[in-house]
Amino acid sequence: MAKEKSVKGGARSSARLAAVQALYQIEASDTPSPIVIKEFVDHRLGELIDDDQFAKADEAFFIDLVSGVDSRSEEIDELITSNLTDSWSLERIESVARAVLRSGVYEILARPDVPTNVIINEYVDVTKAFFDDSTPAFVNGILDKIAKLTRE
Repeated sequence: MAKEKSVKGGARSSARLAAVQALYQIEASDTPSPIVIKEFVDHRLGELIDDDQFAKADEAFFIDLVSGVDSRSEEIDELITSNLTDSWSLERIESVARAVLRSGVYEILARPDVPTNVIINEYVDVTKAFFDDSTPAFVNGILDKIAKLTRE
């Protein structure tokens, strides 16, 4: 995994990045999502931490993404798993990439107000903030397959 780089965009882009970070934290620390959401809203979104300025994020959008992934996790994980090749499992996917996919799939399923190409491009950009390898292309492929199954 590469060190974190910046993600371009506005308040929704920042919310997506923060959602991926929160989902990673929820999984890594086994902390309930309401606690992590509150921590992000109270102490991270738009704050200066260790000389890093966190961009202003669309708070309501961030909360929707994280709580939505949490409430629909089984459905989301099943969709991801069913679109992996036989040699891959959800557990084999790196934890940050798993968080990206979960958030992206939730947005595809639950946010018809956001165009499919915007969702996919945004999550590919988020993935590029963490990975310098082929992971962004992998995320693009999975999200594209799921979008074609669920939106068309």
